[in-house]
Amino acid sequence: MKKLLLLFFPIFILINTGLYAKDKTIIDEWKKVKVPNAPELKAVNVDPVTTAFLVLDIQKNSCKSDTRPRCVASIPKVASFLKIARDKKMLVVHSLTSSAKSEDIVNELTPLATENVVRSSVDKFYKTELEKILTDNGIKTVIIAGTVAHGAVLYTATGASLRGLQVIVPVDGMSADNIYAEQYTAWHLLNSPGTRRNSTITKFSLITVQ
Repeated sequence: MKKLLLLFFPIFILINTGLYAKDKTIIDEWKKVKVPNAPELKAVNVDPVTTAFLVLDIQKNSCKSDTRPRCVASIPKVASFLKIARDKKMLVVHSLTSSAKSEDIVNELTPLATENVVRSSVDKFYKTELEKILTDNGIKTVIIAGTVAHGAVLYTATGASLRGLQVIVPVDGMSADNIYAEQYTAWHLLNSPGTRRNSTITKFSLITVQ
C-alpha cells in the first residue's frame, strides 16, 4: 500500500498544482477553442493598370459538384469578375496544378491566347514565371480567386505579400473541400505575420475597378 501511494503521489501533486494541465496540447483542448468573430469584408478600389487578377487551379478534375460543390458555386462569380477584368484591360494570370494542362481549366474560365498560364503546386511563384510576369507589368496589387483556399490561394497570397504586393481575396471566389478550410484561410490572411499587413478580404461585389 505504501508503494502504491508513493507511485501516485507525484501525479496528485501535479494535478493539484496545475502543472499537469500545462502539458496539454491543442489536440487535448481542441473542443475548447472558440471560433473568432467573423472579420469585416472591406470595399476596395483598384487601378486596372497596376492590378492583376489571378485565377488559380479551377480545373475540371477538381472543381466538381460531387467533390467540391463550393468551387462549382464560385465559378459564375469568378467568371463575371474575369469579364470585368478583361474589359478593363487588367492583367490576368491563370494557374494549373503541377500535372494539369490548359485545357483542364473549366470552360467558363478558359484563358485567352494573350493570358499567361503558370503551372506549380500550391505556391504559384515556385519555379514559375509569375513573379517576372507581375514585375514586368508593373503590378502592385493582386486579386486572388481559386481553389483550394488553404492551398493555392493561401500560399500564393503569402508569396505575393512577402514580395511586397497588396493582396485582395474575395471570399466568394475562394473555395475548398470543407467550409472550415475557407474560414481558416480568411483568418490566416488577416492574422498571420506573413500576410496581415498586406491583405484585404472582400467579395466581388465590393471591388470597384477604376
